[in-house]
Amino acid sequence: MRLIPIILCAIFFTATNSLAQIAKKNREFPSVDIKMVDGRNFNTSEIENDGKPIIVSFWATWCKPCVKELNAIADEYEDWQDETGVKLVAISIDDARNMQKVAPFINGKGWEYEVYVDPNGDMRRLMNVLSVPHTFLLDADRRVVYSHNSYSPGDEEELYEKVLEQVTK
Repeated sequence: MRLIPIILCAIFFTATNSLAQIAKKNREFPSVDIKMVDGRNFNTSEIENDGKPIIVSFWATWCKPCVKELNAIADEYEDWQDETGVKLVAISIDDARNMQKVAPFINGKGWEYEVYVDPNGDMRRLMNVLSVPHTFLLDADRRVVYSHNSYSPGDEEELYEKVLEQVTK
């Protein structure tokens, strides 16, 4: 008899999780004020790529998987841009106390991405980012068409396949 409530909970969780994933997809990328790495305000509505796909990666300086993912993409990014025109925007979730670490960190890595900071967590909350790394792919209309959480080596290849799907539509 104890098994029935457990099964019902599992079914409810699976259904709820599936609905959450569907809701994440096909929603428009929100407009919110965040910061540039130099501290100036920036509104996410200004993130554009002339109708080409945009990768948005939420990360943090203290997150080793985040750095691995962004380094892996950095190795391929120039080719990805040449082949698809994709743009990557990295949004750090480092808080206000640590946001001054972001600029020296990215300069040391040599990443060629647009990097912003979400020190108050406003963008993170709007995108329902609970853990990092969390990567989104936006289509030509700035709608979320793909979402991936965490990082394992090779995930960047799946992401690139999703980018190619957007380019060939």
